[in-house]
Amino acid sequence: MDYTYAPGRNHLFVPGPVNIPDQVLRAMNRNNEDYRSPAIPALTKTLLEDVKKIFKTTSGTPFLLPTTGTGAWESALTNTLSPGDRIVSFIIGQFSLLWVDQQKRLGFNVDVVESEWGRGADLDVLASKLAADTAHTIKAVCIVHNETATGVTNNLATVRKILDEYQHPALFLVDGVSSICALDFRMDEWGVDVALTGSQKALSLPTGMGIVCASPKAIEASQSAKSLRVFFDWKDYLKFYKMGTYWPYTPSIQLLYGLKAALDLIFEEGLDNVIARHTRLGTATRLAVEAWGLKNCTQKEEWFSDTVTAVVVPPYIDSSEIVRRGWKRYNLSLGLGLNKVAGKVFRIGHLGHLNDLQLLGCLAGVEMVLKDVGYPVKLGSGVAAACAYLQNNIPMIPSRI
Repeated sequence: MDYTYAPGRNHLFVPGPVNIPDQVLRAMNRNNEDYRSPAIPALTKTLLEDVKKIFKTTSGTPFLLPTTGTGAWESALTNTLSPGDRIVSFIIGQFSLLWVDQQKRLGFNVDVVESEWGRGADLDVLASKLAADTAHTIKAVCIVHNETATGVTNNLATVRKILDEYQHPALFLVDGVSSICALDFRMDEWGVDVALTGSQKALSLPTGMGIVCASPKAIEASQSAKSLRVFFDWKDYLKFYKMGTYWPYTPSIQLLYGLKAALDLIFEEGLDNVIARHTRLGTATRLAVEAWGLKNCTQKEEWFSDTVTAVVVPPYIDSSEIVRRGWKRYNLSLGLGLNKVAGKVFRIGHLGHLNDLQLLGCLAGVEMVLKDVGYPVKLGSGVAAACAYLQNNIPMIPSRI
């Protein structure tokens, strides 16, 4: 404890887990309850309806799983597909790579489309594969909406357009772990069949809840899918939904109350306003990076992420040292570069329950760290660029007008 203690608050700017609002902490600060009492099913019913709003779906069926995003991945795959099924999946960074690894280990025939890290999914290749697949052997298209390792956001509307253009019946499975509740996401409009997210990202909860939402088409597919599943089996959930008790096993009472408080905060701000806030924070961060004379790992503006920015450092600097120095000297937590970009980039997470002045504190800290490791940054340059943008774009707080 002496080693980790530092005065004030840690400036947590990794792209998840993120800051937990005080209201959520208070909501979770409670004893255990009997989940078979009338109270927990009533709470769960409300949560399931509220969760549909963040996916922007009226027809989807949500599942609240006591797991991480990795478990949510597995739930999405095993409930809708059978071993040997051909799926098209994209590698654009570390987390899409890990999902592909899981797909292979679960026994699917994975048709991998790999892009240079820093670029989005190659949707032209997807189009050519769908055009050639007149026998409809492709059973699913799997894509990470927002690749956290490189700060790349894929265009899901274009994926749906391509599927529709070739009238292809493949399921559309989306990892929205670092996008849902922060980036524009429209499950029904974009015809997404399974979407998933994790509690520790834009929802601003502790790690431990994977949230999956399935379309009617995906629910139908789950009736005949032959992949082995037990803990993640949607059939068990649906059985208990019908009974009105909702839980096939013991849920985390504290996380359920935390989820209620987190959703209340999001709906109070307004989901569209939350998304606009993330757009503002992402833009301010990119302006700061540009003012420092550094490059964004993301190679085109169309792929810029509003939840995380991966910053490329000069070859003479080890980006891992930036992360170490930030934590040791300034109580600032930044994201490491992963796998192919290890030592080459550091990541600034700007998602969740976060405001503009908090971000400016992070950017000031990054400037001092850059100076520490020998990069000739002009102190205040990035902060000034961000301030100039934010000062003209921060809206009034509605409740204080």
